[in-house]
Order: sequence, then structure tokens, then C-alpha cells
Amino acid sequence: MNKKISLGLALSLIAIASAVTFILTSFFSLQSFNKKVVDVNEKSKKYNSLQTLDTFVRENYLGDIDENELSDGILKGYISGLDDKYSKYLSEDEYLTEQSEDEGQLVGLGLTLDEDESGYIRIAEIMEDSPVEEAGLRKGDIITIIDGVDVLVAGFDESVEAMRGTEGSEINLTVRRGGIDKDYTFTRRSIEMITVSGEMINESVGYINIKGFKKNTPQQFIETLERLTSNGAKAIVFDVRDNGGGIVESLSECLDPLLPEGVIATAEYKDGHSETLVYSDETKLDIPMVVLVNGKTASAAELFAAALRDYAKAPLVGEKTYGKGVMQQTTEFGNNGAVVLTVAKYKTELSECYDGVGLVPDHPVENTDENIDEQRAQAIDVAMSLLEQ
Repeated sequence: MNKKISLGLALSLIAIASAVTFILTSFFSLQSFNKKVVDVNEKSKKYNSLQTLDTFVRENYLGDIDENELSDGILKGYISGLDDKYSKYLSEDEYLTEQSEDEGQLVGLGLTLDEDESGYIRIAEIMEDSPVEEAGLRKGDIITIIDGVDVLVAGFDESVEAMRGTEGSEINLTVRRGGIDKDYTFTRRSIEMITVSGEMINESVGYINIKGFKKNTPQQFIETLERLTSNGAKAIVFDVRDNGGGIVESLSECLDPLLPEGVIATAEYKDGHSETLVYSDETKLDIPMVVLVNGKTASAAELFAAALRDYAKAPLVGEKTYGKGVMQQTTEFGNNGAVVLTVAKYKTELSECYDGVGLVPDHPVENTDENIDEQRAQAIDVAMSLLEQ
């Protein structure tokens, strides 16, 4: 039996529904409005505090203010306030330097520097075809004076910064070897970074060392890989120890010839959407592979190791990796500088993100003797055992 309701009751129900809808809409709108008001008020407090500080400094600071440096400092301070060790603001000069390094080019003398126990600067590595190599400097030499300023007086960090400069500019160094000091004058120049090197360990095992992933890395990598496989390599040991990462696109180009077709790695952003980071075509290297890692293997280098283990069954040899599974995006900003900001987490399609955790090697090995590379020896043994299977 059909039940009927009066017109008056129907109108009353419609009115009640409309009222409830209005109340709920108003409630959520008010919440949204209040949140925005709070955000505006908080931002206003920040800007007012900055303005108050600026006024105080300008009225009382004894020295001169460089407006460009002040602006860079404010922007650096903002990013520093995020408390993210990977995000940073780059001044114009720093941005230009980073762009050059990403291209695989360095402007300078071709040195890698460490702090010596004496407080002076010790030469840790010398690049091939660099000004200092041509002058006869060696690994282990000590730099004591830079442009007339003693390193102990200036401090290590300030002294290393003083080593930087533009292409064509000169720098005067005093270098100590065996207790004897000698003065040099060098001209800074652009030097191509060699990020990939390789050799045959024996008749069947090749070894490829990757120091970083720059824009010129894929070409060097593919040339090295083809040379070794042409020379008879039936297994490859990849060494990404002390590799701090680099450009994801370059990493992808290096992984492509090694892995099967498909999506290899993805990145997940703040809003929840994912993007493909590494895709491999159908060409793959169908031979045993081993990856050497340590505590300084980070970022893209960790993704290289994780992808080879997940998709090529390549065992990892060495020590647990650093644990950086987040990606930064560089965006040009005011004053011709740039913001480097952490924007996503990434991982392979077959394993979890290793950020803050690192990759645990399948064959843990520590180098206990500075004169013997026990990790490399173990990696070669693993490669040989894989060939015998």
C-alpha cells in the first residue's frame, strides 16, 4: 500500500534539509576561513618580525650592508629554517658552480682536499690533465699558504673557499712536501670531470668505478661498459663506494642498458601522485653483476645499487649505505640564485624506500687495512662464484 505525505510536511522536510546543508556548509567554510586567518596572522607575524629586525639593524649596525649579500642571507635563512639537510638556497655564484659541476665540468685546479691533522690542507686526489698535475704536485702534499694567507690563520673552511675562483684567474699556493715548502702560481681553468673508469680484473671479470652521476657520466659509462664487454668481460663489478649521487636522468641512462624493460623506479610527491624516474627498454646486459657499496654511497648511487639488486639479482658487497631516498628539485629564484628543495621520496618498484635506513649488503665486508682493498677482493670473488654457477 502506498503511503502519502501532505504537501506541508514535504515542504517542512525540504526546509529542514536545506537548513542542515546550510549549517554544515557554513561550519566547514568557517573552519577553512579560520585556518586561512591563522595562516595569514602567522605569516604577518613573521614578516613583521623581519621588518622590525631590518629596521633595528639599519639603525644600529656599525658596518656597511651589502644588499645582495643580505638578500641571499635572508633566503638562505628561510630554507635553513626547514631543518632539512638536503634543501638549500644557492647564491648566483654558488648556482653557477653547481650548474658547471652538474655538466661534469670543474673550474679550478683539479684537487680534492682534506683537512690534515696539522690543521693545514692535504691533497687527497688530483685530477688528470689538471694544472697541479702538470706542475708535479702529488697526493699527500700539504697546502700551507693561499694567496699569502696562512691556512691556520684563515681556518680550513675559509681556506678551501679561497681556492675557488673564475676561469683564467690566478692563485698562489705554498705547498709542503717532506718538510720543505715551495711556492707555485696556478691559473684556474675548466676541467672535464672523469666520473667513470674501468679495467679488466682478469680474463673474465671487468671492474667499473662510478664516482658520481653527472651529465657526461652516461657517455663515459657506456663507452667503458662496451670496451670491457668487448674485451671479454663475462661479469662486471660496479663500484659506487663514496659516490654521493647526482642527476637522476644520468642514473637512468646508466641503468637502461643493464636492466630488463619496464618501470624501474618511481618518485612520490607531497600530493600523493607518483612519477616514473627510471625506465628501461628491452635491451639488457645478461651477465652476472656485483655492486660495491659503503657508508658514503648515497642518493642516486643507492638507487643504482638497489635497482641492480632488485632487477638483475646483483648482490651488494661492502658496508650499509648512507640512506638518502629523497629527491631535490632545483628552481631558479630571485637574485639569479636558485632553491634546491626536497620534493619527493623515491624507490624501486620492487622494494621499499631506503631513506634513513640505507641498503644492507648481501656480503658485509669492512676494509681493516688501509693498504688492502678487502671489499673489492670480496666483490671479485663473488663475481667469480656467480660465473661458476
